[in-house]
Amino acid sequence: MTALTIGSSPTVRRRRLASELRRIRKEAGLTAEAVAERLELNPSWVSRVETGRRGIRAIDLRALLDVYNVHGTARDELLILARQARQRGWWHSYGDVIPEWFQIFVGLEAEAAELRSYDTELVPGLLQTPDYYRGYISTAPMASSPEEIDRKIDFRQARQARITGANPLKLWAIMNEAVIRRPVGGQTTMRAQLRHLVETSERPNVTLQVLPFAAGPHPAMDGGFVILEFPQAPDPDVVYLENQVGSLYLEEPTGIDRYNLLFNHLRAKALDPDQTRSLLAQAAKEA
Repeated sequence: MTALTIGSSPTVRRRRLASELRRIRKEAGLTAEAVAERLELNPSWVSRVETGRRGIRAIDLRALLDVYNVHGTARDELLILARQARQRGWWHSYGDVIPEWFQIFVGLEAEAAELRSYDTELVPGLLQTPDYYRGYISTAPMASSPEEIDRKIDFRQARQARITGANPLKLWAIMNEAVIRRPVGGQTTMRAQLRHLVETSERPNVTLQVLPFAAGPHPAMDGGFVILEFPQAPDPDVVYLENQVGSLYLEEPTGIDRYNLLFNHLRAKALDPDQTRSLLAQAAKEA
């Protein structure tokens, strides 16, 4: 299949299809177990489809929609959605250097309207220069080959089209002051990275804030996070949490609300965008 361009996402389509199928089943008054029994399938199959953890073939979707008595335009739209969900995103060509759990995030990022993040130690990926990323990734205990590092840098630069290309997403990034004080890749690299942050902060779709050490303790001291917001109502917000070996996606409203409240708290404690720009420029001179 032809790969989708940056800005469209089979990941979001699969998530939307899963949500619609879950809604339709509940409106039909059926349990997952009852549906599985009618289709002579394992009940876990219905659960995996409805959570987006697995795709669904057209033949299985038609059988499912027969059970739900969905016909006409609604049926056609769901079949189209399923076909789009099976396409390959542009990031799949980098599957040799990025883990599957992160490919899910990139699929969501590809169609997000807004991304709000808090980072404790590292410049956000969408804002990193190639040399800064190289300086960081070279410190990994399980070192990648030079070719793998180059591929990862190419992938990261391709992602950055989300803030520089057509129909860019709105990025609001808050960084702990440690992010701009910890030298990565040497003085020249760090100076260039800080200057890049200053330049990028002037884009109309980008807002940067630094949370200074002087702000004291705050409720996000246990780690960073990303909130993704989507342009269409059927696609609810997602909170993304990452660690060294995997990630966690929060989609329940209570979790989303908690992290939105946390982000607003950090935004209030951080330097405003103009103060942040001045601090970044000063830090670049001192680097």
